[in-house]
Amino acid sequence: MTIEYKIRKLDQEKEVLPQKLELEPEPDGRDKRLSEAATVLSVRGLKKKIRGTWIIHQVDFDVKAGEIFGFLGPNGSGKTTTIRMLVDLIKPTEGEVLIGGHSVQRNPERALAEVGSIVENPEMYPFMSGWENLEHFARMQRGIDKNRIREVAEIVRLDDRIHDKVKTYSLGMRQRLGIAQALLGRPKLLILDEPTNGLDPKGIKELREFIRMLADSGISLFISSHLLSEIQLMCDRVAIIAGGRVLSVGRVDELVAQAGSYVLWKTDRPAEAESLLLQEPQLRILREGEYRMDESALAHLEGAVVTTVPEAVLPGLVARLAGAGIAIHAVQRVAPTLEEMFLTLTEENES
Repeated sequence: MTIEYKIRKLDQEKEVLPQKLELEPEPDGRDKRLSEAATVLSVRGLKKKIRGTWIIHQVDFDVKAGEIFGFLGPNGSGKTTTIRMLVDLIKPTEGEVLIGGHSVQRNPERALAEVGSIVENPEMYPFMSGWENLEHFARMQRGIDKNRIREVAEIVRLDDRIHDKVKTYSLGMRQRLGIAQALLGRPKLLILDEPTNGLDPKGIKELREFIRMLADSGISLFISSHLLSEIQLMCDRVAIIAGGRVLSVGRVDELVAQAGSYVLWKTDRPAEAESLLLQEPQLRILREGEYRMDESALAHLEGAVVTTVPEAVLPGLVARLAGAGIAIHAVQRVAPTLEEMFLTLTEENES
């Protein structure tokens, strides 16, 4: 369902896209900008009870200007319920949502004035063209003329198909049209609920590049997903939610490191390689059923020895295998699955 807020009482002119933050360049420039950027979205102590049952127990996080922030969790973890509270579709039982410093609960008109969102799926009229759909939504907002419709069509790279009927669009094109509709009001925060659902690999790659382009222009993006691999490639920081609770917030690589990782060893003599690897006291060999990996990693698993081992030990082990005359075909580090991260984080929170 696409959310549009019809009332716009802010009279000031806004630029087509916010300008990039001008801060001192650093070797790690993007992280420097994010650390110094203003907070666009702040969620504090958010809870929701439905029919006597707590659905959302405790949600806290901040989203900075120009940041791509991932909201990562399995289906049924509370992602969509939380998003519905962010855009005032449902009221929280406790807690507060601040957008641009304005409370969504106390002043929703002002707080949501610069928010664009797609909750669940972008719903468009298939018998109308993309342009006619955007015209329809533009009538619900102030100051949206044909020039702006043309601008957003170009931004989402639909300008060559914008006058075709939506029923002829691919799923990826419909997703981009939904984002164009959400961009009509020149938002500073864009909220997308599972935007890669149903897309093929090419469509996912195009959407990822498009989202990065929006962030580089200064827009903040809040993206929910259950796909760890996509969040890793797309987002600057992430909040992990499970069972209605945010378990951890941080950079994706930091959170993956908390759960550890696997090393796959592919050699011409796996049994001998395993015996040699076992001589390293910091290494542990994992048998089938003791590890969980993404499907893309499982494709490389046949004939491999799976271990956990500190990265600092790897060069010495490679040298030992080579010294023993064992041909090394590949040494691959593999991140754990999302489920493995949840187990690790849950165990840490229970201890």
